[in-house]
Amino acid sequence: MKNYVIIALVVVANLSMLLLACNENTQEEVAEVAPTKEQLRLRGEYLVNAIGCDDCHSPKVMGPNGPEVDFSRRFSGHRSDAPIGKIDTKVINDWVLFGPEFTATVGAWGVSFAANITSDETGIGTWTEKQFLKAIREGKSKGLDGTRPLLPPMPWFVYKNLSDEDLRAIFTYLQSTEPVNNVVPAPIPMENIAQ
Repeated sequence: MKNYVIIALVVVANLSMLLLACNENTQEEVAEVAPTKEQLRLRGEYLVNAIGCDDCHSPKVMGPNGPEVDFSRRFSGHRSDAPIGKIDTKVINDWVLFGPEFTATVGAWGVSFAANITSDETGIGTWTEKQFLKAIREGKSKGLDGTRPLLPPMPWFVYKNLSDEDLRAIFTYLQSTEPVNNVVPAPIPMENIAQ
């Protein structure tokens, strides 16, 4: 009987040490490897394509199946020299209207123009990552305090839910895009729209 007790104590002791060792191993922090710049860029390209940045920020041309992205001006926003045409103010309280290149939007707030998000200095080429994060997280124009809010249809209030790493990836990708020199016009408040 004494031998059984000794064997049982040895087994319990060994099991206890084994459980402690396993517990310590599971509590060790696994060192995460930061993604390379190229990995961030590729992730950003995937996200930009998946969430539809081209929908508003890339001018369109009419193709055989309707509007198509004009890849020579991809992400350049509303052309500075593009006319917006006559706006029927009687319908904009009930409707949101898009311009012919899908880069100008008219609604009850007035007219907003899609920003140039290329790597050019007239786009976000001189922005810091901090500015980009602030623009998306807080809806601030140019990612600066004291600036106007981002206007519809920019869904920053949805994109703000992306992780910091995803936003950094998007910024890294946009900084790698072909620069397009284009100063986008300032928004036009409703009261300044000709009747």
